[in-house]
Amino acid sequence: MGDIETTDDRLWSRSLQGEGDAFGLLFDRHRDRVFRHAYRLAGDRIDAEDIMSTAFLELWRRREKVRLVERSVLPWLLVTTTNVARNSRRAARRYQGLLKSLPRSEDARHASDIPDTVDRNVALALGTLNATDLRLVSLVVFEEFSLADAAAALGMTAGTAKTRMHRARNRMKATINRAAGPVPAAAVEGERP
Repeated sequence: MGDIETTDDRLWSRSLQGEGDAFGLLFDRHRDRVFRHAYRLAGDRIDAEDIMSTAFLELWRRREKVRLVERSVLPWLLVTTTNVARNSRRAARRYQGLLKSLPRSEDARHASDIPDTVDRNVALALGTLNATDLRLVSLVVFEEFSLADAAAALGMTAGTAKTRMHRARNRMKATINRAAGPVPAAAVEGERP
């Protein structure tokens, strides 16, 4: 059968040298433990699988910076899993916040009444964004990246991404408000009908 690796540090060294099988053995060795940790944090099997996958992806992506603890990669994975779960929860809250902040028609009482108008208005609003802002909004809102991760993926600072996201959100709101139609003058001026 061959030499059975007993410690992560040997497998990790081989992984760093480009041996995919060694990384696969590390994955096989720790996936159940990382999944259980992700499940405890997320409370949902599908979310836990996504979190676990992201943690192992980060392990590979940041492999040059990973430091083993007591010859094991597991502590690094568990901390990363915790951070990914937090980012996932924050992204879900931001997404829900964005949905709640979008203007809604007063006469739309049921969710089934909303999709056609909202989909058209959202598509129209997204169409007003330049390519960079559209990618940023897509990563943060639809792909649930943290703002910092989206900024890194797009090669910009977190501050720049925050400013661009704020401006994009305002442009989208303005477009959606225009698409919803004019507000009666009496309502704007605070008069009663």
